[in-house]
Amino acid sequence: MYQAITTFNFVIFALFLLCYSYQAFYVAVPLFRRRRKNDNPALHRYAVVISARNEQAVIGELLDSLAAQSYPDECYDVYVVADNCTDETARIAREHGAIVMERFNSRLVGKGYSLDYAFKAIERERGLRAYEGYFVFDADNVLDENYLAEMNRTFDLGYRVVTSYRNSKNYDSNWISAGYALWFLRESKYLNGSRMLLGTGCAISGTGFLVSSDIIARDGGWKYHLLTEDIEFSVANAIEGEVIGYCDSAVLYDEQPIRFRDSWNQRLRWTKGFYQVFRRYGARLARGVFGRRGFQCYDMLMTIAPATILTLVTVVCNSAVFLYGLQSGRTLLAELCLAQVFGAVFGVYLSLFLFGLVTTITEWRQIHCVWYRKILYLFTFPIFILTYVPIAMVALFKKVTWKPIAHTVIKSVQEIRQ
Repeated sequence: MYQAITTFNFVIFALFLLCYSYQAFYVAVPLFRRRRKNDNPALHRYAVVISARNEQAVIGELLDSLAAQSYPDECYDVYVVADNCTDETARIAREHGAIVMERFNSRLVGKGYSLDYAFKAIERERGLRAYEGYFVFDADNVLDENYLAEMNRTFDLGYRVVTSYRNSKNYDSNWISAGYALWFLRESKYLNGSRMLLGTGCAISGTGFLVSSDIIARDGGWKYHLLTEDIEFSVANAIEGEVIGYCDSAVLYDEQPIRFRDSWNQRLRWTKGFYQVFRRYGARLARGVFGRRGFQCYDMLMTIAPATILTLVTVVCNSAVFLYGLQSGRTLLAELCLAQVFGAVFGVYLSLFLFGLVTTITEWRQIHCVWYRKILYLFTFPIFILTYVPIAMVALFKKVTWKPIAHTVIKSVQEIRQ
């Protein structure tokens, strides 16, 4: 039994290395490669689509940041879907010059349905190809003044889907918001950034992305309605061979939760959504690994599956052996199991700390927070990520629905940068 549990844990460790060692290589890519520039892009016409549910507190800042864009005003229109709102979101959006659609449907709830409603309304009234592309934002976002212009440069290179650099409005609120923010910075710089430099497909991350009207027309609107519609969209397009681009110079700021309960509920939904995506698309992704865009499919498969699955298997098996050791009086077995689990946790903590350290060093100027908190939150970042373990276990058995999170951080881009 001693040898069996040791061998089992070693095999799990080896599988982790096999699955994810390529992401360590990703960290080195920006040191040796530079992105392709587009200094003279054509001016494309866009629609900006914002899904908002009871967002009267924050939507004005997003609309102000859109009005302040360096991109020509005549080249984009702004649409706000006031989705099941019971507050003044629609009125405030109209006062800021947005084209407002009000949607009331308590049965089909979620951002995906809101987006589909908007695209179908635009198709009826103007035709989808009245615009060459569609930006998608959440109501709590604010944008750098050059956001649209920079995204246009990448779109003009021929990418039909483009995602952007995701920063945060409230990195400095507490360890929870900092955990989110540092993860999104790492995702932008060392996942999507490296993917872009290597010419493989990126993944959209919730908000701040641009989709060609050709893609919307192909899909007949927005057909992605699992709990994580962003990763579902990314995976479905990877299977189709679509290469999603990334623009590191288009900076978006969004609000992160600060209460653990809100964070738990949100990440529970994300984790359940990953399970849903894996169940629906996993087999096709696995087959795609052996196709023309094999690495792209492999990368997406690693995004939605193995880490959670391997972690759950490890926790369940080691817990069972630990309890068996205690109940049977084989205390050495229980102690061995406990020691190996603590060793694994420490190894994961150290790995996450190093990823966070590299990201903090390279993105230091993008982290809008006093210096000592930047350092403090390096140590809490691995703890934040490790809380995914119980979340992943609960998500296996709990029915999860979308729950709104109140947005209260009201900041302009200038205030964030101070």
